[in-house]
Amino acid sequence: MLPLNELTIKNFHEGLKNKKFKALEIVQAFLNHIKERDKKINAYLFLDEESAIKQAEIVDLKIAQGEEIDILAGVPLAIKDNILIKDLPCTAGSKILENYIASYDATVIKKLKEKNAIFLGKTNLDEFAMGSSTENSAFGPTKNPYDLERVPGGSSGGSAVAVAGHMAIASLGSDTGGSIRQPASFCGLVGLKPTYGAVSRFGLIAMASSLDQIGPITKTVEDSAIIFEAISGKDEFDATSVELPQNFKKEILNPDFNYIKNLTIGIPKEYFVGGLDKDTENGLDLALKNLKSLGLKFKEISLPHTKYALSCYYIIMPAEVSSNLARFDGIRYARTYEEKSLLEIYFKNKSLFGPETKRRIILGTFVLSSGYYDAYYKKAQQVRALIIEDFKKAFKEVDVIFAPTSPTVAFKIGEKTSDPLSMYLSDIFTIPVNLAGIPAISIPVKNYHQAQNELPVGFQLITRHFEEKNILGLGRFYEKIIGLND
Repeated sequence: MLPLNELTIKNFHEGLKNKKFKALEIVQAFLNHIKERDKKINAYLFLDEESAIKQAEIVDLKIAQGEEIDILAGVPLAIKDNILIKDLPCTAGSKILENYIASYDATVIKKLKEKNAIFLGKTNLDEFAMGSSTENSAFGPTKNPYDLERVPGGSSGGSAVAVAGHMAIASLGSDTGGSIRQPASFCGLVGLKPTYGAVSRFGLIAMASSLDQIGPITKTVEDSAIIFEAISGKDEFDATSVELPQNFKKEILNPDFNYIKNLTIGIPKEYFVGGLDKDTENGLDLALKNLKSLGLKFKEISLPHTKYALSCYYIIMPAEVSSNLARFDGIRYARTYEEKSLLEIYFKNKSLFGPETKRRIILGTFVLSSGYYDAYYKKAQQVRALIIEDFKKAFKEVDVIFAPTSPTVAFKIGEKTSDPLSMYLSDIFTIPVNLAGIPAISIPVKNYHQAQNELPVGFQLITRHFEEKNILGLGRFYEKIIGLND
C-alpha cells in the first residue's frame, strides 16, 4: 500500500483497480491518521466514520464483482463545513449553527456521491467563510502543518490542512475572495477557483452570492481537473449556473499541450510594484523562470483599476453578507432558547455571531442603508464593472495572467487578528478574480513536501471565463517540469 502522503486521485485509482489495496484499507488508514494527528492541527470539525467505512465496502464489492468504477470511486475527500451533506452537521464554523443537521445534499455532493467518492468528514473554516486565516472559527483555529505556530490561510483552512496533513486525498472549499487559493498557497497545494456559474452553489451556505464559488484543493493540478470535471455543469437548483461550452469537460481532462505551448502570458505591472515579502518574491521569480523555460511568450499588461479592488470588495461583500445572514434569526434552523418575545429571540441568537461576522454584517447594513446606498454600494458596483473591463482588455492581448496568490507566506497565529485591515490585505491579489467572475488557480512554486524548514509559496494563473483548460493545461505542464508529482 502506498504511504498516505503519496496518494493522489490518479495513483489511488490505479492501485484500487489493480487490486494493490482495498478502499477500506485506505479509508481506515486515513481515519486512524486523523485521530492521531488532528488533535494538534484541528482540521476536522466532524468525522463520518460509519458512512465512510460503509461506502468503502461498497466500492470494494464493485471491484470484486468486476464492475467498472469511476476515477473518483473510493477516493477519501474532506468537505468544508459550509457545504451541505444530508444528515450530517453543517456549522459553517459558527455557534449559531452548532446543532444544525443538513436535510439535503449540495449539488456538488450529490454529483460526487454518484461517482462513489467517500467523505471522511467536515472541515474547519472561518465563521461563515469570513476570514483569511481560519482563526475566526467558533471551534478554535486550525494550524498549518508546515509550522504549527502559523495559520493555514482561510477561509478554507481546514480543507487545505486535511490535504497537506495527509488526512484526505483531496478536498472541497469555497472561494469568495481567495478562500481556496490563499490556503492552498500557504499549505503547498493546488487550489482552483472556477468561473462563476461553472459549479452549482446549491447547498453552499451563502456568504456573498455574487462572489462565492465551490472548488477543489488538491495535491496536483490533474487532481483538481478531475474533481472540477465531476462537479461542474448547469444545475436547475442554481439560477446562476450555466450550460458549459461544448468539449469543455473533455478539454479539462485532456489538455492539448501543443495549444498550451502557444499561450501568451501576461504580467500585470500593478501586481509587482512591491509589498511582497522576500520569500514570496523569490518564489515568484523561480516560478517565472520555470515558466520561461517552457518557451512561452510573455507580455507586460496593465490592470489599472486593481488598486480599487480591495475597497470595492469590502463594500459589495459585506452588503451581500448582511442580506444573506439575516436568515439566521433563531426561528429557523437550530433554536436553543426559551425566549418570551421576538426581540429576545433576535438578541440572544445574533449574539452567537463572532466578532468578524458582526463587523461585516454591520458594515454591510450601513452601506445598504438609506442615504449611503448610492455613495458606497452603487459606486462599488460601478468600480467592479471597470475591473471586469480591465480583464477583458487584457485578455485581448494575452491568454493567461501570472500573479502572486498572496503577498506573504503563512503568518503567525494571532499576528493579524487585532488589525482587520492587515488581515484583509492578505487577499489583495485574489479578490479581483472574484469581482470579475473569472477562473484562477494557485499552484505551488515547487514540491514543498520535500523541502526542509521552508514555507510554501504559490502563484496564480488567471484566464478568461470558461477557459479553465488554459490554466489547468499550463498548470499540468508546469508541474511536469518541476516534478510536483515526484
